[in-house]
Amino acid sequence: MEKAAAYDTISLKVSPKTSLVDEPVTIQVWGLQPQQRITLRAWLKDETGHIFYSRAFYISDKKGKVDLEYSPATGGDFQGLYPMGLFWALKSSIPMQRLIKNDRMGSPLRIHLEVYIHLVMNPFPETPPATTTSVERWFATPGLQEIEVRHGRIRGALLLPPGEGPFPGVIDIFGPVGASIDIRPFLLASRGFAVLSLAYFDYDDLPKSPDHVDLNYFEEAANFLVNHPKVSSAGVGVVGLAKGAEIALAMACFIPQIVATVCINGTICVSGQDLRYGDLTIRGLPHHEVKHLIDHKDDPHYLANLDSVLPIERAKCPIFFLVGENDQFQTSMFYAELSQIRAFVLGKKDVYLRSFPGAGHILEPPGYPSCLVLVNLSMDSIGLWGGELMCHCKAQEMSWQETLHFFHSYIPRSQPNK
Repeated sequence: MEKAAAYDTISLKVSPKTSLVDEPVTIQVWGLQPQQRITLRAWLKDETGHIFYSRAFYISDKKGKVDLEYSPATGGDFQGLYPMGLFWALKSSIPMQRLIKNDRMGSPLRIHLEVYIHLVMNPFPETPPATTTSVERWFATPGLQEIEVRHGRIRGALLLPPGEGPFPGVIDIFGPVGASIDIRPFLLASRGFAVLSLAYFDYDDLPKSPDHVDLNYFEEAANFLVNHPKVSSAGVGVVGLAKGAEIALAMACFIPQIVATVCINGTICVSGQDLRYGDLTIRGLPHHEVKHLIDHKDDPHYLANLDSVLPIERAKCPIFFLVGENDQFQTSMFYAELSQIRAFVLGKKDVYLRSFPGAGHILEPPGYPSCLVLVNLSMDSIGLWGGELMCHCKAQEMSWQETLHFFHSYIPRSQPNK
């Protein structure tokens, strides 16, 4: 039997102790016996009182140290070299419960980390840890402003970085998870963008289930943001997930103020409700017609004439599709490839596609416990977003950095409003 280290010799260091949730941390344990098996455990309590936890097993090196940058997990909730795996693997003690964090400005996620000098098989061990520490993971940088927006028809929140600006502007359109738990606008603003987190249904006095998508509403939002005194007047970017990505693509096609577009697991078709823009109506493609579209995937002329397909060739700005290859919610890769085919055939070259093997539908910024299962309480249904946990979380790290780079590259900064 291996000899256990004394508790008072064991140290646990996590650095930095305070950070934004999209920033990596280092985790090190020392004072162990050489080749000692230990358990590292992380846990937090959300605003509703639900516990989220993760655990992984490690073996110390010949100096009695475990450094997650170099020490692979040998079991637990994941295996392999994943320095941020304990944060990625946080899951609810209640199955299929998504982490709720409504106060994204005023309080952090407080994550507790614990070391056990044995393998912990019970997710909630009765024995005390050998040592413990905690870290604060924030969603907003100090000095960030959150301003409620009720301007004409526009509803949402404007997030402004500290300083005078002008800042590059981004419109963020939430997807199926809802505005109340969307973290991306806060992190975008923490990275130097003025962000309009734009609601478009089931928010404030907006209709819960609109019968169509009114693109004029989104054009009003673009005009509001581009004319704000702290936002560059040279144009704004837009990012959306799922239905939000579909709307973001429509904005790129028709609204000239849009200068960069990121579509995350969206479609090239108007789906469900019709889209209206002035006198123009684009018919929403019913779900039963999707297979008919797939049958014509190798016929670009069919795609060019289909009345539900958005005219991507009209977009004046670059478009970046981010796709999870294991998306179980919709055939996002298929739609992104169709977008590139149509754009190329009709002469538009600046349409980019980045896909991630093993990633699912809800590609968010990194550092937030991933939700790979859809629970719709209002419809009493359960479905799969898709994704393999470690692959999905790695994809979130990569796609987030590429999104920031894309927006920094294509949204002008230098033109202040007067």
